[in-house]
Amino acid sequence: MEKLKALFKSFYYAASGVAATVKTERNMRIHLVCVTYMFSILLLTDWFSLDKSDWCALILASALVLSGEIVNTAIENAVNLVTTEYSEFAKKAKDAGSGAVLVNAVFAVIIGLVVLLQPKAFRQMHLYFSANPLMLLLFALSIVPATIFIFFGIPGRHNKKNK
Repeated sequence: MEKLKALFKSFYYAASGVAATVKTERNMRIHLVCVTYMFSILLLTDWFSLDKSDWCALILASALVLSGEIVNTAIENAVNLVTTEYSEFAKKAKDAGSGAVLVNAVFAVIIGLVVLLQPKAFRQMHLYFSANPLMLLLFALSIVPATIFIFFGIPGRHNKKNK
C-alpha cells in the first residue's frame, strides 16, 4: 500500500510541475492555446482527413513541444537556483534549453503543415463560416480570453514571472 501511495504522490508532483509551468511561463501558455485550438477544430469538425499516423504525428509533435517547454523551465529554474550573477555557462544552459524548445516547435509546425495542409478542408471551413457568421464571431471572440490567458495567466492568480 505504501508503494501505491508513493506512486500516486509521484503523479501528483508531476502534475504540480506541469501546472507550475503553465502558471509561470507565457510560452507554455502560447503552446497550450495553439494545441487546444488545433485539437478542438480537429475533434469537433470533419473538415480534415486524418489517418492514425497523422493523429500520432500531431500528438507526438504537440507532446514534444509541451514537454520541451517544461524541461526548459526546469533548466532555467535550476540555473537560477545555482547563481544569481551573470555567468556565460548559465547563459549557455538557458539558451540551449530554449533552443531545444524552438527546434521542437519549428518541427511541430512543419509536421502540422504536412498533415493539415489540405485545401479541401480549408474550403469546407470557409463555406462553414460563410454560412454561419455567428460561429465566426464566436470563434473570433474566443481569441480574447485566449490572449488574456497567454499574457496574464489564470485570472485571479498572481504569476511571479511572466516572460
